Amino acid sequence: MADKILILGATGLIGGLLTRKLVERGRDQTLHLLLRRPYREDVGKAKVHVQLQENWPATIAKIKPAIVISCLGSTMKKAGSKEEFAAVDRDLVGAVAAAAKAAGAKQFIAVSSTMADSSASSFYLKIKGEAEDVMRAQQFDRLDIIRPGLLRGERTNETRVGESLAIAASPIMDLMLHGKFRRYRSILASDVADAIVALMTESEPGAFVHENDAIWGMV
Repeated sequence: MADKILILGATGLIGGLLTRKLVERGRDQTLHLLLRRPYREDVGKAKVHVQLQENWPATIAKIKPAIVISCLGSTMKKAGSKEEFAAVDRDLVGAVAAAAKAAGAKQFIAVSSTMADSSASSFYLKIKGEAEDVMRAQQFDRLDIIRPGLLRGERTNETRVGESLAIAASPIMDLMLHGKFRRYRSILASDVADAIVALMTESEPGAFVHENDAIWGMV
């Protein structure tokens, strides 16, 4: 039996693209989506699980996925407060990682953020870094942390004014970012989704961090 794949955050930009790519490539028979609200896109034969967040660990235990992909993420504006932001981007991600490990998942793939660091002075980067620390603590056979730069792509369920302005300026800004600063360049969300698909076939054990150049090298 083929390994079960579980995606969390399928209603987001990267998660939605990833889901469509897997369905198009015939990977939907073993694909599971865990969501807080109904998914309105065509998912082929994939199984959709709509649950309250507090029930997610139990649902993961029942699914027993081999590969878990977290595309979960919010913004300070959308969350409404630092506490609510941390509740999703650190606490929920951490709970999902722990549940995945307990359920026997061999590989965990997560979308994080450039410069994520639990010792960062930036609250956003600190929370992202703390989430990464929890993932590493689970000691998966393989852990892939993806740290893309500014994401470019069409969001269908929300508007981010600041992000839209940054994307508009990205063609000029990207030309100014060289060497180690290439990690801050903008990147297509579809490229990130393609990189995740590629990572799903990797079997080398360990924990890996993938920034822009590594992502582009996989697509």
